[in-house]
Amino acid sequence: MRTYSLALTLLLISVFSVLKAQTVYYPINPEFYQLVDRYEILDGKNSTQIYTSIKAYERSAVMAFADSLKADSAQWSSSDKFNFSYLRDDNWEYGDSATGRSRKPFLKAFYQKKSDFYSVNVKDFVLHVNPVIYFSGGKEWSGSTNYNYINTRGIEVRGMIAKKIGFYTFMADNQAIFPQYTRNFIAAADAVPNEGYYKTNGAYVSDFLTARGYITFQVTPYINFQFGHDKNFIGHGYRSLVQSDFSANNTFLKTNLRIWKLNYMALFNVMNAQVSFPGDTLYPKKYNAIHHLSINIGKKFNLGIFESIMFGRGDSMQQGTFDIGYLNPVIFYRYMEQQNGSYDNAMLGMDFKWLLLKHFSLYGQFVIDELIIDQVKSGDGWWGNKQGLQLGMKYINVAGIKNLDLQLETNWARPFMYQHKNLYTSFTHYNQAVAHPLGANFKEFIAIVRYQPIARLHLTLKTIAYQYGADSSSVLTQNGVGQNNGGNPLKSYMPVAQANPFNQFIGQGVKTNVLYISFTASYMVKHNLFVDFTQILRKSDSAIDSRDLNTNFTSIALRWNIGQRLQEF
Repeated sequence: MRTYSLALTLLLISVFSVLKAQTVYYPINPEFYQLVDRYEILDGKNSTQIYTSIKAYERSAVMAFADSLKADSAQWSSSDKFNFSYLRDDNWEYGDSATGRSRKPFLKAFYQKKSDFYSVNVKDFVLHVNPVIYFSGGKEWSGSTNYNYINTRGIEVRGMIAKKIGFYTFMADNQAIFPQYTRNFIAAADAVPNEGYYKTNGAYVSDFLTARGYITFQVTPYINFQFGHDKNFIGHGYRSLVQSDFSANNTFLKTNLRIWKLNYMALFNVMNAQVSFPGDTLYPKKYNAIHHLSINIGKKFNLGIFESIMFGRGDSMQQGTFDIGYLNPVIFYRYMEQQNGSYDNAMLGMDFKWLLLKHFSLYGQFVIDELIIDQVKSGDGWWGNKQGLQLGMKYINVAGIKNLDLQLETNWARPFMYQHKNLYTSFTHYNQAVAHPLGANFKEFIAIVRYQPIARLHLTLKTIAYQYGADSSSVLTQNGVGQNNGGNPLKSYMPVAQANPFNQFIGQGVKTNVLYISFTASYMVKHNLFVDFTQILRKSDSAIDSRDLNTNFTSIALRWNIGQRLQEF
């Protein structure tokens, strides 16, 4: 470990000595990111500043992309123009001196810029400081508790030093009573979705901290590094089948190369193998490494290929040791896995995006854990054929109606897709799925309608329908038969592979159908200050009647400098 620490120190010293102008990133927020993606579809060609299969987006890249669109602004609706101004105001440090300027600063020191409670912009130093508030109150008409709430208070700080070092930190304290279906998830996973560690304060109250933070630095105009604790997302869809923002934040090192028509990312994650130990215990660690290469083919088509590997070596101290060979950013991971004795869990895949007619974006993602063509042709349901598929479409200004947008998406994953021999090699982090929140062994359809009738009002209707095969018990029997249907990535596939390798198909097990419908009206009172009204209807119908659950949930929220807390599973 001392050798690794010294090497890392020398690397950082050499990097800092050649730093270039720097930026930070937008927190991952699907509703905000849709605004950016919408402009790319309107433009009708792939952005050269943003490769949308890799999230989070750089703020400077978003600003550069926005500036490249100015020539077409005369054709935009009033809502498009408002959103354009919003993007520029939110990134004023990358614009001219007038960008984001407030007409009426508060006490001369606060809100000098529209987007920031307090800001500094002097030579070699830029600072943004904003309070974070999320107050939500609601009623679950069909649940076991009368009222639900979210109480979040925190702070967000970001900035740049000498245009060479970017920094970001977010800290918030949270208390919440979630709807019953979310509490069921917390009880099963021993973790709050998207968060991880929590304490129970009362019968239903979850008490937890949220913290994110990182530094960024640009080695050359083409290569940047990011080190910190946050989330990453890979893919063009609403869901991801390789790396999503569903599980808890994690520590990572990311390097990104953008040159010519290429974007190449190498991401190295530190994750928790399992969290189920009482008291003050050091949780076991495991590691994940991802390579993703994306290329623009012509002006409208983007193709990406990627590989991901999960690895860790358990020892007596409950720590998974790191294999330094996986730090190689340009080697084929499957080769490394085989050289190590095929103990680790490698996955390959591709994604694509195709822009059409300045109205449509067709996209998809395909992942392979194992694929033997002869077994696929035989149709005998061999357990080892583990694949996942996503296909989707975005349609903006539907039928010529300005700012009425539609997104359709379907996802499916075969049983055992993200399982492996043990928790050190399964695609999980903090008892949650790293990729799709449903794990595997499911089929899903998503329809999202977004409408912005006036500049400050966003209306969103989501319908998510899925079917999956649950396990009859969360505990494995000695041989595993009947207790692991391939959906829960925390389980090992070894007992099933040995006892019953065939006739494994999507939906096997305890058949469960879920219909999730939500409607949200979100009004922006001031910059990044929102009032939300949300109605959720969720129906879960299981072959085991005692697992049926109907949810009817209504809430009103006040949000300041934070995205909506979504639990769409």
